[in-house]
Amino acid sequence: MKHLGRHVLAEIYGCEFDILNDIEKVEEIMVNAALEAGAEVRECVFHKFSPQGVSGVVVISESHLAIHTWPELGYAAVDVFTCGDKVDPWDACNYLTSQFRAKHMSARETKRGIFPVAEQVAEQQVAVNL
Repeated sequence: MKHLGRHVLAEIYGCEFDILNDIEKVEEIMVNAALEAGAEVRECVFHKFSPQGVSGVVVISESHLAIHTWPELGYAAVDVFTCGDKVDPWDACNYLTSQFRAKHMSARETKRGIFPVAEQVAEQQVAVNL
């Protein structure tokens, strides 16, 4: 079935504290993960928390990569959403796992934008308009 995009939610464990707590390093790794996956980077926004932790988003032409880190736990929550066929979100997740020097990564993929067949769409539109 055709879909508009792929959304991977990744749990990355056993990462190095010094990497996850360094805003410049996390941003660099996230941008490179997008490039590694074949994406076109548009904008980045990252924030450093006190006493530790980083959150950020890399906006790509194909959608986004987002992260929140808990350096004290060696943990990063990541989501990679890509649209189209040219960018593979798994390439980005695998790159992140490697660069964070993680011991374990678990992830799941959801297909986004799976539309019902045309007849069902027409029926739903009629029902909504009533």
